[in-house]
Amino acid sequence: MKLLRYGPPGQEKPGLLDRDGKIRDLSGVVGDITGQTLGPASLDRLRGLDPASLPLVSGAPRLGPCVGAISKIVAIGLN
Repeated sequence: MKLLRYGPPGQEKPGLLDRDGKIRDLSGVVGDITGQTLGPASLDRLRGLDPASLPLVSGAPRLGPCVGAISKIVAIGLN
């Protein structure tokens, strides 16, 4: 299972990449791919879905940032 976000900047929707490399719309199941969506219980629920039952996204939409609603980023670098 590969989760992704697609659509215009600032209007990304949650999606799933199926075995055939096609994007399926997850917006009827989750509001967005956030830290909470990536929790164990939510991921188990998503694993139970049949990708073929989700609407197929037409065309070649822009892929957005993989996780939305990020409050902060902590990074360590060597200067």
